[in-house]
Amino acid sequence: LSYYRKLLDFIIQEHFPSIAMNDSNRYLFKNVFDFRHFFSTVVSETANLVALWMSVGFAHGGILTFVSCLIVGVCNTDNFSLLSITIDYGLFGFMESYDPNFVPNVSDDERRCKIGNQENLGLFNLNKLLQALKPLLDPRQKQLASQILEGYGERYYFQLLKTKLGLLGENEDDNNLIVFLLQVSLLC
Repeated sequence: LSYYRKLLDFIIQEHFPSIAMNDSNRYLFKNVFDFRHFFSTVVSETANLVALWMSVGFAHGGILTFVSCLIVGVCNTDNFSLLSITIDYGLFGFMESYDPNFVPNVSDDERRCKIGNQENLGLFNLNKLLQALKPLLDPRQKQLASQILEGYGERYYFQLLKTKLGLLGENEDDNNLIVFLLQVSLLC
């Protein structure tokens, strides 16, 4: 585990300087706050990236899984990294018109990568990241991580759509209006 911790410390120092540990704290994950900040950042940036994809009708078509992502610093997929950047444009597509069932990958018979499922696939990946981190976490950190994942999701997507529609402020009916407009666009 010590090499695992050192690898994570390196990743955080190199790629997350705003949350990098100070010199007096050799191992980042001894501090619950530091872990929460790191994991929150990755979750937030991943959710934002997926929302950006969806808000422009972009869907990745590869099957998304985290495989040894901490070992190489980038996930072994076409489309996810710890840095929350799009690193490969293999199987992808843009919708011509709104269709939550749009799948860019013709070989995805089960429609796992449909645009309406991109958010769930991002959450699946974040859960796999958490699974990889669990050997380094104490019970309190594991609980915090689960709470952080509960906050993942629609808020970024709906916020981007609200901006596109010029909806200002926080009106509780805005999300209902967006859902309505998306449903109407299916009829067109």
